Amino acid sequence: MDVNEVLKFADEIVFNNTGKHLDDLEQSILRGVWQGHKYSKIAEESHRTESHVRDVASELWKLLSDKLGEDLTKSNFRATIERWRFSIVSSNYSKNFVEINNVKVCGEALQSPKVPQDRSHDVRNPVSPRNRVSVDNAPDVSSFYGRAEELNILKKWIVEERCRLVAIVGISGIGKTALAVKLLERIQDKFEYVIWQSLRYSPSLEAILRNLIQFLSDRSETDLPVSIADRLSLLMEYLRKSRCLIILDDVQMVLSSGQLAGNYKSGYEDYGEFFRTVAEFSHNSCLVMNSWEPPREILPLKGDTAPIRSLQLNGLGLAAVEILREQGLVEEDKWEYLIDAYAGNPLWLKIVATMIQELFRGKVSEFLKYDTLVLNEDLKAILHQQFNRLSELEKQVISRIGNESVPVSIYQLLENMQLSPSELFNGIQSLGRRSLIEKKEQSNETLFAVQPVVRQYVKTQYAGNDG
Repeated sequence: MDVNEVLKFADEIVFNNTGKHLDDLEQSILRGVWQGHKYSKIAEESHRTESHVRDVASELWKLLSDKLGEDLTKSNFRATIERWRFSIVSSNYSKNFVEINNVKVCGEALQSPKVPQDRSHDVRNPVSPRNRVSVDNAPDVSSFYGRAEELNILKKWIVEERCRLVAIVGISGIGKTALAVKLLERIQDKFEYVIWQSLRYSPSLEAILRNLIQFLSDRSETDLPVSIADRLSLLMEYLRKSRCLIILDDVQMVLSSGQLAGNYKSGYEDYGEFFRTVAEFSHNSCLVMNSWEPPREILPLKGDTAPIRSLQLNGLGLAAVEILREQGLVEEDKWEYLIDAYAGNPLWLKIVATMIQELFRGKVSEFLKYDTLVLNEDLKAILHQQFNRLSELEKQVISRIGNESVPVSIYQLLENMQLSPSELFNGIQSLGRRSLIEKKEQSNETLFAVQPVVRQYVKTQYAGNDG
């Protein structure tokens, strides 16, 4: 059992009983203790005091002990969790998979029967956000806005044209997970098997293949091939034999930071072979992936007539008025400005609407008096996650584009930056794949620009870094 599986196991227990996911410090504590580190080292790496780390750990041990039915401490944590894992795997694995109307639906992780089960895992509600969304700021799938055209496109690709691999890509908060959940509701009856897996905690490919094969075959873990290549070959047999829908959420979590878009973290390169195999070889199933950026392997394979497609998810447009209405804003005639300024991004709009409600009693006109695009700390934190993934080349390019008041051409960028054409092309292409720059056609010329929110962020964070 690796540390990512441990974090998922603990997170599910905590969420089912508190309604909250493990925060960064709690994850650091569990990861550090699993690896045999002292509290002093965990505190140093987390930039917290040792006493604070001990207090948080004490509360965490208390919660886990209550739910597991036995005392859990720093000293026995690893042994206890491994024993629980063994007892779960040794039990009848098929109990974790439920069949309804000839459709098998699988959650993300196994649970011990001693852990109180959240009813959102029941097959009557197979796409509940509690067991489908594993990021703290994911969209609330109980509310869904617009996206009729996108749903129809995806349904056509998957059901009618039988695409083998479909990527839903877009910037954080744009609604990829919510869209995938709604899609699942519409098309799951077309498949014999429906499997949802989150890559939120960067599980190894070995673990993902194990989960998929065991679900599709009810094989025991000891009956699985050892090598990744053999497991992948076996999985493909099942994908050919049955009509399966596999949805992988948060694929960006196995992709790297500090490099151009689509590269893998060290140790996760075998995911590339997985995606390429599913995309290239004939079978009866479909893999849908949600990601901030597409993996590099699928880019040369996708096309309008190919069985590999990619949907770039953009803002909601005027459908976003429902978000502002639900947030209690008034003065509806001013809402279109907010939607345009915040690019119709559902999460961004919820954040700014909350601020307007708290500071201006929901009056948009009061907010607009300040004639500036406000990025509060909540929105900055979301953008930090996205921008922290950029390579130095991308930071340099987006800094230049973001500091321009109008869209610019490649020729203008080359004139003002100390980059070769090849470097600039790579930087622009990668930023486009990350949904951080937009193309605009003007007078038969392609120009590049950034959304207002991105421009404001760039001006405050990358001042002086425009090469």
